[in-house]
Amino acid sequence: MRPRIAVLNASHDPGPTRQNFRREVDANLAEFEATSGELPETFVFDAVLVTGSSASVYWDERWIDALRAYVAEAVDRGLPALGVCFGHQLLADLLGGTVEAMGEYELGYRQVRRREGSTLLAGLDPTFTAFTTHSDTVTSLPPDATLIADNDRGVQGFRRDSVFGVQFHPEYDMESAARVTRRKSSVEAAFRRRVLDGIDSDSYATACETKVLFENFTNYVRRVSEPTPARDG
Repeated sequence: MRPRIAVLNASHDPGPTRQNFRREVDANLAEFEATSGELPETFVFDAVLVTGSSASVYWDERWIDALRAYVAEAVDRGLPALGVCFGHQLLADLLGGTVEAMGEYELGYRQVRRREGSTLLAGLDPTFTAFTTHSDTVTSLPPDATLIADNDRGVQGFRRDSVFGVQFHPEYDMESAARVTRRKSSVEAAFRRRVLDGIDSDSYATACETKVLFENFTNYVRRVSEPTPARDG
């Protein structure tokens, strides 16, 4: 069964984001442009996925409030949820965690530690490479959440029940990583240059291992969405 997943696109450049997730997620995707106020009218999905964004979850914007409200109800209804970068922070925030500005960017291919017992990150090495681009971070996990990944900059992934979040970008290809890096005008030019120089085929190939989390997530969604077989007697 190919699960039906609502992709809530929070990107202000939605085209490449749609392309990346269509390529990586083996599911029937129903796509909605959250920044334009477009959200599903129902919850007839097997899961929801919230993408990255150049916005911060604590901004006072109508589209963010609407997105948070929809995702909160989806989670309350028991739908599995996956958040990437901004989506990870949104899920942490609505579940009672804390998201704050870092005062700097974590940008480029970085080392991340996988915690033991992580369903979402199963198959990855204890330390793996992932592309990161963020200036906000989850500073405290939601109550009853489990840390599934971290590094020297803090939380890189969490789980609570059927809700999963990762700070890094497993969906990125080399073009996406380079495009996002070039747009970081607030980042020192020399730092941007070093990050761009590090976006090469070897680093990308290593970071591609993180894409397994999409397969892990869709497999999880299939398991929890399948009807329980009826018992005789």
